[in-house]
Amino acid sequence: MSLTPDTRSSLALRPREAARMLGVSERFLWSLTKIGAIPCVRLGTGKRRTVRYPVSTINQWLEAHATEGKGTGEAVRT
Repeated sequence: MSLTPDTRSSLALRPREAARMLGVSERFLWSLTKIGAIPCVRLGTGKRRTVRYPVSTINQWLEAHATEGKGTGEAVRT
């Protein structure tokens, strides 16, 4: 069983999978989510409430932020 998500067949990722795809910790991903810096979809209500990260949206977000910091040697600011 593979621990990495198969993004070709998944439309949206769980937080752990999205964090792994982005190469960041789940805590950092959640802080980006909380301030609205990274797009997500919130599902359910009450105790069943969860968050998913659409693969296509994550790829677009990565491309947009990768080109912002290209050649500057600085970390990408959100």
